[in-house]
Amino acid sequence: MVDTVKWEGDAVVMIDQRLLPGEEVYLTCRDHGEVARAIKDMAIRGAPAIGVAAAMGIALGVRRLPEAELEAGFERVAAELSATRPTAVNLFWAVERMRRRFRELLGSGPEAVREGLLEEARSIHAEDVAACRRLGDLGAELLPERARVLTHCNAGALATAGYGTALGVIRSAARDGKLEAVFADETRPYLQGARLTAWELMSDGIPTTLITDSMAGHMMATAQVNAVVVGADRIAANGDVANKIGTYSVAVLAHENGVPFYVAAPVSTIDLGTATGADIPIEERPEEEVTHHAGRRLAPARVAVRNPAFDVTPNRYVTAIVCERGVARPPYAESLRGLAG
Repeated sequence: MVDTVKWEGDAVVMIDQRLLPGEEVYLTCRDHGEVARAIKDMAIRGAPAIGVAAAMGIALGVRRLPEAELEAGFERVAAELSATRPTAVNLFWAVERMRRRFRELLGSGPEAVREGLLEEARSIHAEDVAACRRLGDLGAELLPERARVLTHCNAGALATAGYGTALGVIRSAARDGKLEAVFADETRPYLQGARLTAWELMSDGIPTTLITDSMAGHMMATAQVNAVVVGADRIAANGDVANKIGTYSVAVLAHENGVPFYVAAPVSTIDLGTATGADIPIEERPEEEVTHHAGRRLAPARVAVRNPAFDVTPNRYVTAIVCERGVARPPYAESLRGLAG
């Protein structure tokens, strides 16, 4: 599996996902501002990966602060990273965890603060890989024999510190001999399924068929799909799920065709402080992602454009939510609190 993001020397290094699958280029971020730009511009994306990158960005930013500015400087660094993307709750979870560790370390000397924050960021990275492997195994148990799985967007190693959430389930099922086929939605407009999921799974030797988003209903109606597995960017306390735009449509189609719809995400994606999906902020991204492809305009100039990056799937369409601590089922207000509390 690819190294999505890592600490190397005195820098944060990440694969530039904007260039995949054509080029495998790694960005070296030497200050927290470069990490923030990489998150905002989607050089790195996927809720867990964003959280890990933000934690490492904070550790990087604090290393450059003089002792007299540690406290105020930490908050400036944290605020800049927090402002990059509004929907993925793992970003804010990681920033708050780094803030708690910073407050614990204050008074122990500037070098101890810097090294303690780096250690915390590395722990967040390692814990995410372990969580994905665990939830991948738990999710694979839910799939039928000869599973024919449809997935949307990219919730793989590229979206996490490693192994993946939805693709972690698929990887574990393939390892266990349960997987017959994977259908990857292209995932308009940014094509994370076509560019990233297909590339990841093919690199692992997992049989993968790319389809357009509009083909998902046909594949279910003709019994070519017997399970859907997706990731999440934020899960509300009632089990409503924010994920890449188009996920809601897939969930409705799965419900209509009697296909189980599973969400795979670490506990850090569960936001008990957000009551329902209606309270989740939805990021609007630049219109060029819709009107252009590879720098070439496809739509008429001056046409009105909407580009919400996420949608919310109501909990009634979610069969189960898999995290590293277990499997949540309805009623989600109770089961998610039991897993995440």
